[in-house]
Amino acid sequence: MYIKKKRTKNKKAVQFHQSYIQQGEIKEVVDTLKSGWITTGPRTKRFEEDFRKYIGCKYAIGLNSCTAGLHLALAALNIGEGDEVITTPITFPATANVIIHQKATPVFVDVKMDTLNIDVSKIEEKITTRTKAIMPVHFAGHPCEMDRIMDMARRHKLSVIEDAAHAIESEYNGKKIGNIGDFTSFSFYATKNITTGEGGMLTTNNDELAEKARMLSLHGISKDAWKRYGKEGYQHWELFYPGFKYNMFDIQAAIGIHQIKKIEGFLKIRKKYVDMYNEAFENIPEIVPLKVKGNIKHAYHLYVIIIKTEELNADRDEIMSEIQNNGVGVGVHFRTLHLQPYFQNKSPIRPPLPKGGRGGFERGMFPVAEYASDRVISLPLYPKMSVLDVKYVIKVVKEVIEGFRK
Repeated sequence: MYIKKKRTKNKKAVQFHQSYIQQGEIKEVVDTLKSGWITTGPRTKRFEEDFRKYIGCKYAIGLNSCTAGLHLALAALNIGEGDEVITTPITFPATANVIIHQKATPVFVDVKMDTLNIDVSKIEEKITTRTKAIMPVHFAGHPCEMDRIMDMARRHKLSVIEDAAHAIESEYNGKKIGNIGDFTSFSFYATKNITTGEGGMLTTNNDELAEKARMLSLHGISKDAWKRYGKEGYQHWELFYPGFKYNMFDIQAAIGIHQIKKIEGFLKIRKKYVDMYNEAFENIPEIVPLKVKGNIKHAYHLYVIIIKTEELNADRDEIMSEIQNNGVGVGVHFRTLHLQPYFQNKSPIRPPLPKGGRGGFERGMFPVAEYASDRVISLPLYPKMSVLDVKYVIKVVKEVIEGFRK
C-alpha cells in the first residue's frame, strides 16, 4: 500500500499552467490605456486581421470568449427551439450550454478512446428530422475526422460548428482548422495556447454568415463604436437583430497581437515536452497517453493520460491528490457531461430541458466517455515550464503510480 508523503518546503512545485506574458504585451496594454481607446477599436481590428491571416480564412470576428463564438454561430444559423445539435459529452460545459441557451437540444455521441474525439461512426444513427447541426470538439488539439463529418453534413443538409478551443494551430489533411466547417470558434482563455486573458475568435468563409455574426456580437446593430466615431464622421446605428454583448475590446487585443507572433514557437516547446512525456510513460502499463492519428497537425494544448485505475489500489482522484501533494498541478479534461446533475435531473435549480429534448441520461449510455471520465488526468504542458519541470512531473507521476500498484 502506498504511504502518502508530506510535502516539504524544499520540494519543487510545478503549477498546472502559467501564461507566458512578456514586455511586448505589457507595453501594448499600457499604450492602449494611454491611447484613450480601450473598447473595440484599432487593436481589435489588427488582431482580427493577424488571426485571419494565420488561419487563412476569409473572416475572423474578435469576441470576449470561445463560448460567445459558439453561441453566435448557432444564432446566426437560426438554430433554436425544437432543433437538435449533435456533439460530444467529453467537453467543457460551454459546448452544451450554448445549445440549451438557444432552446435547442444537445444530442451526445460517444467518443473514441485513443483521441477522446467524437466517434464519427456513431453520428449518423443520432441524426433525425430535428437535427440541424454537428458540433465537433477538437479535443486537446487533435482534429476530429472532418472529411467524414463534412460529408455526412452535406448529405443530411446540416451545418457544422467546430469547437476549436484547443486547436488554434491544428490542421486536418493539410487544411487549417478554421476553414472547414460553417463556423469555427477559438479560445484565448488564460490557459490556452495563446491568451488574451479572456477572449475568443469566430471564423468563417461565408460572407452572409460573417456579417450576421458580427452584428449579433454587438447587440445586433449595424455600426460599432469605432465606426460611429471614426474619421468619416458620426454614423447612426440601426438595429437588425436582438443581439448580444460579445465583442472583444482593445485591452484584450493588445495582448493578442503579441501572443500570435509567438504561436509556432510556443508549439515547438510544447511538442518537445510531449515527446518527453511520451518517452517516459511508454513502458508504464497503467498509463495510456492519447494518440496522434492520421494526416494532422496537433496543437498539443493538453497532455492527457488515461490511468488504468482497475490495475491500481486507488481511483483517479486519489492519484491526482497524491500528485498534487508532491507539488505538481493537475487537471481533469473532462468529466462527461451526461452524468452531471443537470442532465441527470438532480440539480436543485435545474430548468427543464428544451421542449422535445432527450432526457433520461444514465450511466452506460456512453461507455467510452464514462471510462475516460473516471480516469483522465491532464499534466502540466506550457512554454513557461523548463525541462527540469517536465522531468520533475515525470518523476512524481512514476513514483505515485508505482506506489499504488497492487
